[in-house]
Amino acid sequence: MGFQSWRAEALWKVLLQFGVLSLYCWDIGGAVALSPTPASQIQHKPVYSFGRSFLGLDKCNACIGTSICKKFFKEEIRFHNWLSPRLKLPLSYKKSYPGNYTDDSENWRPVVVSRLLTKYKHDVSDTNICTSAAKGVTCSIENVLRSTRRFQKWTSSNLLTPDLVQGLSSPMLRCPSQRLLDRIVRRYAEVLDAGSILMKHFTDRDKLRLLYTLAVNQHPIMLQIFPGTEGWPFVRYYGSCGRMMVSASTNPIRQFYGSSPETTSDLAYQLLHVTQSLRTNGLNYHLYYTGVRDDMFGMFEDGRLFITDASTIGVIDKQEGLHQSNDRLQDYRDVFSCLSLNCKSSPPCQTVRESQSLLLICRDILPKLLQPSQNQNKHLQNEMDRLISLCGNSMLPDSSIINAANALMALLQPLRPCSPHFAYRYPECKYNNAF
Repeated sequence: MGFQSWRAEALWKVLLQFGVLSLYCWDIGGAVALSPTPASQIQHKPVYSFGRSFLGLDKCNACIGTSICKKFFKEEIRFHNWLSPRLKLPLSYKKSYPGNYTDDSENWRPVVVSRLLTKYKHDVSDTNICTSAAKGVTCSIENVLRSTRRFQKWTSSNLLTPDLVQGLSSPMLRCPSQRLLDRIVRRYAEVLDAGSILMKHFTDRDKLRLLYTLAVNQHPIMLQIFPGTEGWPFVRYYGSCGRMMVSASTNPIRQFYGSSPETTSDLAYQLLHVTQSLRTNGLNYHLYYTGVRDDMFGMFEDGRLFITDASTIGVIDKQEGLHQSNDRLQDYRDVFSCLSLNCKSSPPCQTVRESQSLLLICRDILPKLLQPSQNQNKHLQNEMDRLISLCGNSMLPDSSIINAANALMALLQPLRPCSPHFAYRYPECKYNNAF
């Protein structure tokens, strides 16, 4: 073994002894191979290196977390262009990057490595933090956030209560119940001892990371508290490193616009089914869309449809009922309220319609997904168009919109193909019409 490989292996063992949290304190401006390599192969082996600023580790603890940093530095998470001969880091101005993830260095699965905001918006948000404390355009962001009145309340509390998140712009925190906040603490994956509703095991650093994530973008928190492994229609959350998070990859739904009627019918049925399940589920949470976009939904290779962006989904606890926001909301607004650069006050939960999510899907997604096709029966297409028009009509009462969506699902169900191309329901669909 060559001297360089021996030194790299020894360095990696030292880093493992200090743990993941030591990684972001290491100045990794240089490059080092993180696995032993025969001397004869050193000059041919591609070498991967990260800058602390690219991952956002230099901004911690105003970041998401560090739970998956080891995977990056052990080369078990790679960007797509790392698998090509022209090795280079992705462009820093993008919000998300396609990548690959492995647990055994042999079997790789596609993932998405993404920021909470674009790099430009993160920079603007950081500048706003500094100027809020009259520190100029640059400062210690963490020190400013730690000195706020809100964070001081966080440090003195072992329970995440509604008043601690009052005034944050995340849709899920419009009218948070104590049950929902307990779920956030219990499922928070960036601490080692998850499972308790009390934050006694949270360090001040952990609390700042959770607060920062909730203030900037709720997406990673939604994936953690409503995991796909428990039947929720959200992609898997693998973890985070600095200001980067890693989640499962899908093909955006817009790629299937204009596909065969069998494919679009199956996707439309799943989309309506997923939306209905968010409204009525065993945990008595009403998850609703505040807006929908083409890149909000995606399909796995087995044909299953998932929600890939949960940043605009609101949550109402039907079991505990609506919790009124404080009338003097301005008293709760601070620098954390605008970290996402969305400083507008959200409409109260009382204005959320029971049919709101279905209405948005029928108005903004289904007309593009179920557009007329030469291979589609004309009478059938006319009936689809009629039902889409009904469930996308905001002037109708909730019951009419929901009934139209249910009728559309019944119309689409027999059109769904039963073939190996839709592995998520094959071969069960051959023996059971429910599939």
